[in-house]
Amino acid sequence: MRSIANLKSGILIILCFGMMASLFPSYCQAERLKDLAGIQGVRQNQLMGYGLVVGLDGSGDQTTQTPFTVQSIISMLQQLGVSIPVGTSLQLKNVAAVMVTTSLPPFSQPGQTLDVTVSSMGNAKSLRGGTLLMTPLKGADNQIYAMAQGNVLVGGVGAAANGSKAQINHLSVGKISSGATVERAVATSLGQGNTIQLELNTADFSTASRVVEAINKRFGPDTAAAVDGRVIQVKAPTVNDQRVVFLGVMENIEITPAQTAAKVILNARTGSIVMNQAVTLETCAVAHGNLSVVVNTENAVSQPNALSGGQTAGTSNSNITITKDQGQLLMLKSSASLSDVVKALNAIGATPQDLLAILQAMKASGALRAELEII
Repeated sequence: MRSIANLKSGILIILCFGMMASLFPSYCQAERLKDLAGIQGVRQNQLMGYGLVVGLDGSGDQTTQTPFTVQSIISMLQQLGVSIPVGTSLQLKNVAAVMVTTSLPPFSQPGQTLDVTVSSMGNAKSLRGGTLLMTPLKGADNQIYAMAQGNVLVGGVGAAANGSKAQINHLSVGKISSGATVERAVATSLGQGNTIQLELNTADFSTASRVVEAINKRFGPDTAAAVDGRVIQVKAPTVNDQRVVFLGVMENIEITPAQTAAKVILNARTGSIVMNQAVTLETCAVAHGNLSVVVNTENAVSQPNALSGGQTAGTSNSNITITKDQGQLLMLKSSASLSDVVKALNAIGATPQDLLAILQAMKASGALRAELEII
């Protein structure tokens, strides 16, 4: 038997816009203000609830291992006027305990419907074909804001027989479209008095100043003022309908955001590397060598001589070889565009895992003009 462990194994490297960066200009494209910032107080709220999915085809929780499922069934039946004798052992196969989650959008009103996600919290094999019973959905204040119920749609499918199993996608999570009805509205404040607060999605002083300039140009001087690199205070009409019209016009103003800071994202677990357009490289020299480990295993049979009283036995002989390729010193020239950086890194011939260490060394030496973030 032969197994090869090569430290240069191919892990996908992702270099954003690497091959096409030279085809596009380096300036940023204008974006609408609604894509760059949000209004303070206008936000969604997460809701969560505990419920039961019934009607499963024998793929529910194993109730001997999930006592909370049995307790939930008994509590539900008692509320419906059904009494179960004490000490009764319920062996249920068509019921699963689930957590139901969704988000309550801003300005939601009673009667609106929401999509919900249903996730198994026990050992159910599948939620396919099940029906979620009426489940109250609560917010962080433990108040009920919506009620969920409906047929669970599972995108996966699976089958098992005689020890063989096949499965596509996930079977223990499903969706219910329009499965929840809003029962209580959350008050959303559009500012206090005659001002509102804009919050940039990404804090940037240059972008904040450009937003202030664009708003003042559209609605007149002193309409907007930057509080800091993220928050911008804007004067708005006090009458509700006029304020809505004002915000509708303002959020469609086109603004050219400032170029983002140079950043390289390293995923040490998968070996993925992502860098943005602002990354540049100073002249540096890099030495790189590769290490390979080869393990050869041969199986043999030891046969004793006749009348020796021995027994036939299997043996394994392993041979381990470590090979180190000769390293080479490469000169990487100064690069001002992402396409040049990609070409320089490709010239090294290193694997993504090797590049993780090389990029860190470049950053330490000052050759890589970018912020390194390891996730």
